[in-house]
Amino acid sequence: MNDLTASLSDPSSDVSSETDLKIQEPRLWRDDGWTARVIKNEDDEGWAVEMIKDGEAEPALVGPWTMGRDKKNPKPLDPPAFHTLVKTASEVLRRHEQQLHAQLHKYVKVDVRAVTFSITLDIVPDEDDPYALLTANDAEGAQLARVQVAPNFKLSRESAAAWVESGFRRPD
Repeated sequence: MNDLTASLSDPSSDVSSETDLKIQEPRLWRDDGWTARVIKNEDDEGWAVEMIKDGEAEPALVGPWTMGRDKKNPKPLDPPAFHTLVKTASEVLRRHEQQLHAQLHKYVKVDVRAVTFSITLDIVPDEDDPYALLTANDAEGAQLARVQVAPNFKLSRESAAAWVESGFRRPD
C-alpha cells in the first residue's frame, strides 16, 4: 500500500474536517467558519435563514428569507447575501458577548478619605458553585484587596465605600 492509499483508507489521517468543506448550494452555504441554511419558516408560509457558527449547536441568527420569483420557493443564497448574513450574525454574537461581559463585570470608583479606589466585581457563573470576586485597586492600579462574595452581591458606590471603610473585610 502506498502513502496515498494508506491516507485514503485511514480516516484519522484526514486533515480537513466536515466543517472545513466549502459548500455553495441554493439553500446551504458553508464558508469562513459559518453555515447558512434556508429553512421552512415554522410561523408562516414563508422561508427563514439560520446562521450557525462552526462548532456551535444553536444558530446565532434566524431571520426571514426572501421568496423567489415563483413566490413558492426561497430565493437562492449567493455570495453577497452570504457575506451580509455573516456580518449580521457576527454582530449579534459580538453584542451578546458585550452584554454578558457587562452582566458579569461591574466597576465603580469611590473616594474614601481623599483617596480614590477602583472597585470591581467579577462574577464567575460556575454551574455548581457560582461566586464573585470583589477587588480593590488604588489609583495606580495596584491591587489592595480581593475577597470572594456571593454572586448576587450588589456593587454600588455605597457598598464599595463601606467595604473600603471596613478595612476590606469580607461583606456579609
